[in-house]
Amino acid sequence: MSTDVERATEHSQLLPYGYNGANRQNGDSQSILSSHVSKAEQLLSALPIGERLPYNDYSTIDWLHDLVKDSFRFRTIHSKPGIRNSIYAAFDSCQGWIAAAIIGVLTACVAFMVDVAEATVSDWKTGYCPSNVFSNRDICCTNKSPLGITEKVGEDCKAWHTWSYDFPKAFAIYVGFALAFGVISSSATMLTKSSLPAIASKQDSAGEGGEQGVSGKTMYLAAGSGIPEIKTILSGFVIPNFLDFKVLAVKAFGAVFAVATGMCLGKEGPFVHISTCVAYLVGMRFPKYRENGRKMRELLSAGCSAGLSVAFGAPIGGVLFSYEEISTYFPRKVLWRAFLCSLTAAMVLRALNPTGTGKLVLFETKYGTSYQPIHYLIFVVLGIAGGLFGGVFCKANFLWSKSFRQISVIKQYPVFEVFLVVLATALLQYPNPITREPGDVIIKNLLMDCRTSKDSWVCHQEEEEDRSRYVGWLIYGTTVKLVLTTITFGCKVPSGVIIPALDAGAFFGRLIGQWITTISPGIFAMVGAAAFLAGVSRMTISLCVVMFELTGELEYIVPHMIAILVAKWVADALEREGVYDLAQTVLGHPFLDLDHSLSIAREESALVEVLIPPRQTMEEITVDLPKDGLLSRYVLDMKLDQLKRRGIMDAGLVLVQNGMLQGYLAEGELDFGLATLGRDWEGTARIRLLGNAGDGEPDLSMFVDRTPLTICASAPVEYAVEMFGKLGLRYLCVVEEGSSMLVGVIIKKRLVAWLEGMKR
Repeated sequence: MSTDVERATEHSQLLPYGYNGANRQNGDSQSILSSHVSKAEQLLSALPIGERLPYNDYSTIDWLHDLVKDSFRFRTIHSKPGIRNSIYAAFDSCQGWIAAAIIGVLTACVAFMVDVAEATVSDWKTGYCPSNVFSNRDICCTNKSPLGITEKVGEDCKAWHTWSYDFPKAFAIYVGFALAFGVISSSATMLTKSSLPAIASKQDSAGEGGEQGVSGKTMYLAAGSGIPEIKTILSGFVIPNFLDFKVLAVKAFGAVFAVATGMCLGKEGPFVHISTCVAYLVGMRFPKYRENGRKMRELLSAGCSAGLSVAFGAPIGGVLFSYEEISTYFPRKVLWRAFLCSLTAAMVLRALNPTGTGKLVLFETKYGTSYQPIHYLIFVVLGIAGGLFGGVFCKANFLWSKSFRQISVIKQYPVFEVFLVVLATALLQYPNPITREPGDVIIKNLLMDCRTSKDSWVCHQEEEEDRSRYVGWLIYGTTVKLVLTTITFGCKVPSGVIIPALDAGAFFGRLIGQWITTISPGIFAMVGAAAFLAGVSRMTISLCVVMFELTGELEYIVPHMIAILVAKWVADALEREGVYDLAQTVLGHPFLDLDHSLSIAREESALVEVLIPPRQTMEEITVDLPKDGLLSRYVLDMKLDQLKRRGIMDAGLVLVQNGMLQGYLAEGELDFGLATLGRDWEGTARIRLLGNAGDGEPDLSMFVDRTPLTICASAPVEYAVEMFGKLGLRYLCVVEEGSSMLVGVIIKKRLVAWLEGMKR
């Protein structure tokens, strides 16, 4: 740094404006560096934290580094004088709000297309519209456009052509269409098959026929709800291509046909993935978010809220869902932008009106009666049942994934598994007049108050004196939903678990309501639906608000709170983790849940020293530098090859002098420096790692983090968990008590692996 820089005080700027620390490089190296590293990163090269390349795939981001990087970008933009710069600075401050509004609008448009298409395709299982084959039954019978408000359609509609009124023929056609839709959805999902990147040493690559032969585990990026992966991404992990436009398109297309099969799944989970994809694609248009992993995750957290907002017409519930269930980092400004994003999505969706009601409320109910204190016992019973359902479901689905889905033919041919599940679903659900309908229609029918509406099959059955057959269908529906949801969740189609859980709870609640004649059984169906979903997902506050927004029944907030809380307690007693956490375990994504991790750490009473790598590993990743801070390229090549042989992309070299920690050089930056910047450096060249480089001297010191965080080896392991969880660290150096000599390095994946081992 030049000598005219003021002496550092607490008022000193982080870096003098206009100083380009990258000017030490020669012309060729500087041009290469400029093509791979942003300007803000290059300006950070003179800081002790070092500059970073864009995060290599399947690694964790450095939250602290991105915080400093954004602070430097902010000061650079907002410190320049002049009207033009002031306008640009104002635009920079508004970018988050602008992006949030755009995300809301685009998410609502995608949701509208998916909703309309799904309703049409689903109705094809029973018939078609002769005047327009692409119209669903409601539009066909009322002759209204999808944007208009449609009237309620009864059982009889002459404009709609039913395939057959003969039960065996109608049953066969229903099953045939369901199987076709399932194959289409799963085949589309196969298009997003991706092998996660892996690394190998030169010897391993040569043995495998080159680097093309090295690959990681296989993922189907459009399969499932996407929520476990999004939680992993928002915690600081990088899953390549998971939020690309191709995945968004396949997710939307696949969700249409997957839901139309009638399987026990919903499109609500995929909507969260779709909204996050939209947020990512919008964020990539703004350099502020494109070049900063931390800022991008703030935008993704806001985008998640739009997904649930359009799925249920629940803008407030969407914000709370993102805060409670999805996000790891959710500061106040993200809350405000999530509020705007969710609001915009709800406004646009209401204007587009995919349901034809002109309202956001999906399952509007008007029971006209209130509950009595004695009914609290019934709500507690529903909560217990929901907790039992959730706990059993989570365990059963986990075991199903670890057993049935490991069979070779199922593992190699995921479309065949979908075919079998669709076949079982159609055969089991069609005979029951209630489960024959799509999942959202089932909920609407079960929540119905028969004192105000008499035209549904449910109400006709409840008017009969002998309800034994009807009660049997309710018991059958509850059981079938539990079994089918267990085997369906995790299939290789876009799917969510929210609607099936609500269905099962509504079935059970309506069943209980048959013996409680003082108030409408639809009330118990509504509360039971919330309880069962709480048991499966462990959502609490956000779920309570979502149920209010779904039904418009503010009076039943207290019953919902009782049932949800009891369900969570019971489910937690049976299985500590919810369905999305267990899905992360099945998928093998490293994810650090701070609350669960601290509870495990408290039970073990361990010290940080248990996380120190083995001696051989430490010898391979430790570089003892001479006083001049130079090291031969041959040694660095050997160290890099050893790092690649370990196969962990988040690894790096720790630099010491006489055993004292001097810095940390991440593997990605080392590989880039040697392969790209140093492609013309000879094997005997001595490369600068510490200190100031001379003109033309091989230099990698700009990539070295000279201020790595440290922790004492004898500190409780809870310290390490807190530091990784709250600071978002990539790595943490361990020093010896008393001497402060380096004894180990902990990367985030090592901590997660240790916690997983303790959990099992």
